[in-house]
Amino acid sequence: MVEFVRRHFLQLGGAVGLGAAGLGLLARSARADAYPSRVVKLVVGFPPGGGADLATRIVAQGLSDTWKQQVIVENRPGAGARLALDAVAHAAPDGYTLLLAPGSPQVQALLFSHLTFDPTADFAPVSLVGTFPDIIVVPNSSPFHSLRQFITYAKANPGKLSWASPGVGTVPHLAGELFKHMAGIEMTHVPYRGVTEGLMSDLIAGRLDLMFNTTGSLLQPVRLKQVRGLAVTSAQRFADEPELPTVAESGLPGYDVTSWYGVYAPAKTLPDIVKEINTDMITLLAKPEVKQKFKPLGVEAYGSTPTELAAKNQADAALWGPIIKAANIRAE
Repeated sequence: MVEFVRRHFLQLGGAVGLGAAGLGLLARSARADAYPSRVVKLVVGFPPGGGADLATRIVAQGLSDTWKQQVIVENRPGAGARLALDAVAHAAPDGYTLLLAPGSPQVQALLFSHLTFDPTADFAPVSLVGTFPDIIVVPNSSPFHSLRQFITYAKANPGKLSWASPGVGTVPHLAGELFKHMAGIEMTHVPYRGVTEGLMSDLIAGRLDLMFNTTGSLLQPVRLKQVRGLAVTSAQRFADEPELPTVAESGLPGYDVTSWYGVYAPAKTLPDIVKEINTDMITLLAKPEVKQKFKPLGVEAYGSTPTELAAKNQADAALWGPIIKAANIRAE
């Protein structure tokens, strides 16, 4: 009995000795340990049905199963995903509002003279989701059966061809601008708000001459022969559709654009919560059944450390900065 009283007294004394700072650490640790205890929102800046939305839904379902807590998808399309970025940047940094974004948020600073958020300081990188090439397609009615043919015609007829992307400042848009720059051609860009906002129907009807978009949006239409695939943007051929040549093989040596998805939390989210989400993301994305779900989207799924995702953000900004400047791309 005496020993019990002594231990209890020492425990109380230790708690008192922690002081306010120590108790604060204990409280923050307890909150992190309890995460998540309610619904989590995973925000994506594109409408339902496109590649980014479908990837977001796979991640949301996987985390729901892992956490035994509902993770819902919130679509906030528009302004090249800027609306989604703004929503997450200003959300409470408690881990209950997350973002899935294609490519680097830091590119936003190169596109807009005024932002309501800081694309570098307002987001905490959590994990990579996976990588994928973009696909270049034309309507089935197009006279072009190869990208070489398209380039040859475009050079001889500057400004007469149109091409589409899912929005100004998106990676497919920037990939198209890099293509124009390296090919030395001029064509009219027609931006949409994602693939489901009339983009696919306009292409199929022949109202557009060319489209750059993600494998998630175009892989199945290419396989179903709804559109004609001309090339993939990655340096190597895409293993799941190997008959599509690369842009580099089609007359532009050195061309290489590989897209990716990443998950972010608001800045100042507790490091323990970021670490927990990261650990669960890496475990989730390593599961064969989850990798298989990403296959129809053309995404090679795998996780990363927050540091590795931050490095990819910086590398993307360095890649696209000169292209954005040379093409005078503004997304105001």
